[in-house]
Amino acid sequence: MKTIVFLAGLLSAAAAVAQPTAPSVPATDTYFGVKVEDPYRNLENLQDPTVAAWMKAQSEYARKTLDGIPGRQKLIDQMVEFDKRKATKVTELRVADNDRYFYFKSRPEDQQPKLYCREGYKGAETLLFDPETFEPGKVFNISGFAPTNDGSKVSFGISEKGAELGRMLIMDVKTRKLYPEQIPLTRGGGEWLPDNQSLTYVPYNNGDLKNMAARQNTQCRLHRVGTPASQDQIIFSAQLNPKLGIKPSDYPYAGIDRDTNLAYGFLYSVDRYLHGYYAPAATLSKPNVPWQPLFRPADEVTNFVSDERYIYFVTSKNTPRQKVMRMLATKPNVATAEVLVPESANEAVIDEQLKTTKDGLYFVRARNGVQAKLYFVPKNSKTVRELKLPQAAGRLELVAKNAQSSDLWVTLGGWTTDRQRYRYEVAGSGKFVAEPLSSETQYPEFADLVVEELMVPSHDGVLVPLSLVYKKGLKRDGTTPVLMVGYGAYSQTLAPTLMPTFLLWTQQDGILACPHVRGGGELGEDWHKAGQKTTKPNTWKDLIACAEYLTKNNYTAPGKIAINGGSAGGILIGRAMTERPDLFAAAIPEVGCLNAVRMENSPNGPVNIPEFGTMAKADEAKALLEMDAYLHLKPGAKYPATLVTAGFNDPRVIAWQPAKFAARLQATNASGKPILFFTDYDAGHGMGDSKQKQFESIADLMAFGLWQTGTPGFQPLATAVK
Repeated sequence: MKTIVFLAGLLSAAAAVAQPTAPSVPATDTYFGVKVEDPYRNLENLQDPTVAAWMKAQSEYARKTLDGIPGRQKLIDQMVEFDKRKATKVTELRVADNDRYFYFKSRPEDQQPKLYCREGYKGAETLLFDPETFEPGKVFNISGFAPTNDGSKVSFGISEKGAELGRMLIMDVKTRKLYPEQIPLTRGGGEWLPDNQSLTYVPYNNGDLKNMAARQNTQCRLHRVGTPASQDQIIFSAQLNPKLGIKPSDYPYAGIDRDTNLAYGFLYSVDRYLHGYYAPAATLSKPNVPWQPLFRPADEVTNFVSDERYIYFVTSKNTPRQKVMRMLATKPNVATAEVLVPESANEAVIDEQLKTTKDGLYFVRARNGVQAKLYFVPKNSKTVRELKLPQAAGRLELVAKNAQSSDLWVTLGGWTTDRQRYRYEVAGSGKFVAEPLSSETQYPEFADLVVEELMVPSHDGVLVPLSLVYKKGLKRDGTTPVLMVGYGAYSQTLAPTLMPTFLLWTQQDGILACPHVRGGGELGEDWHKAGQKTTKPNTWKDLIACAEYLTKNNYTAPGKIAINGGSAGGILIGRAMTERPDLFAAAIPEVGCLNAVRMENSPNGPVNIPEFGTMAKADEAKALLEMDAYLHLKPGAKYPATLVTAGFNDPRVIAWQPAKFAARLQATNASGKPILFFTDYDAGHGMGDSKQKQFESIADLMAFGLWQTGTPGFQPLATAVK
């Protein structure tokens, strides 16, 4: 009897389960004369039983399909093995005035980072808080922490199941005892005042961040340790300060700077330009704080620090690659501020890291976002000098104790080099001395990796940085699988970072690629503005140009490229695959913004207007229509295989955004390639996920991409039919 051998189009594990069709209740909108059909408006009601049943069934189908990909479990096993090599991993270091270190630490057996402290670099270590054992039957994550200046207390936030909100706890460090009050509806540890007895914070209005009312008209409050949260005083809000023009979507935050003895009040949104006020510190808790303007958005100030004499700030005003200015703290006035560090004559960009010590000001310049250097300006001087680092740095992070100390630490890293921490001995040799906190780890499997930094011409001739990581001796024969990971929003820079989990792609003889597209901050503020609102198409056109470059130069071929991005990166991935579906083998938008036109109708939408625009303005509405991947799906088009993910508890990109995109993509796709939609019901926007969940999510995207790029070891088993 003749045997026919064929490859299954879908994995046999999922074949027995039907992929359900989404319920459709269409709606029609007209925006400035443009009629828009929305066939899945009904999916925005996540409480609708029909919608809920469809999402559950889709997730079950996707889960079985992904779990059945050969090679997926091996990826997870390798990630776990990598993790076991690092006995301790320390992050988020804070150093108090008494040289007490506070930090998160993870060991291989930990699913969540735990909060520790130690007495100086070589001092004894103490576990302060373990979120995995705090309450029986519950597993929390720590959303952030803040120690007092004197190190006597630490405040921190805890939350469950990927939720962004939870409660704030306050601990006496010496006794490790928690104060009785728990501050609800918060995230992180607030901001301590110089008295070390009180802190400020901004609670949400309710715990349902999928409800827009939770984020509107929030208020900054002052809490005194040992008192009930119900007695906390409102110190900064639209209602309390009606003359300041605080919008409902603003997050009003206030605190006190001990160096200048000034109170600060800031109105935060996704707009990276600071909008803030100042007043004498003693007036912060008074009925009528005499606020005066400090920074306006028009000043384009993105960060500031101070010492007892000056306020130093970074601005991009008429300076695309940014400059550092300073003004007297006794009379702050941006208009009369002086330039301390001018814009670089080359393409290096001053980033937002500024640190003051008693010796002067430290700052960082980075070229194309991937080559960082450290600079120093001595106190009361304008002389800028570069400090020679102990090794080349793709990324550079600074930590200083305070403006009254000389202490400064740098952490250096790269695409293939692990993070290394050093203390700068300014008073002695002027050298950097290694002071590691995390344990050193060896990855011999990555020893032969090559990093190639390219500049690729985009659709309009503008050169786009493209970072490639691959094995030495790569053959350019057009057969190499490529994973392109991008973002392109909020001026965020994708700086070089060793990520062993993602480098597993290179172990399949693939290329890990990072296109530094417009909308990011790699080449300064002009680079950001060139991928924002009406210029947003440059973001996905840059990625497309990078993919075309790799195919034209025989690194790979169209059927070998997988693209991945999350959150705002959903715009990048969604529009790249809808504009050039022929170019990609797979697309993986994670918790992605894929229905930009309806963003303002979601809880986190209004606050994002400064970055993406509003449907209330004709030009910005046109831009949002253009960046909406959901609306660009065309019936009969042959789209690449796609894995769409959502977090059911996600307050940033609400789950119906990816749900609508997945539903319409399944209905319109004519390629026959799998379109999977997976919702994690125990997760939000990825924050606070357990270590195992992180490994599983990365394995999903990598296994799916390797499957669809035809990589051996990730293909469905041949099925024999007699």
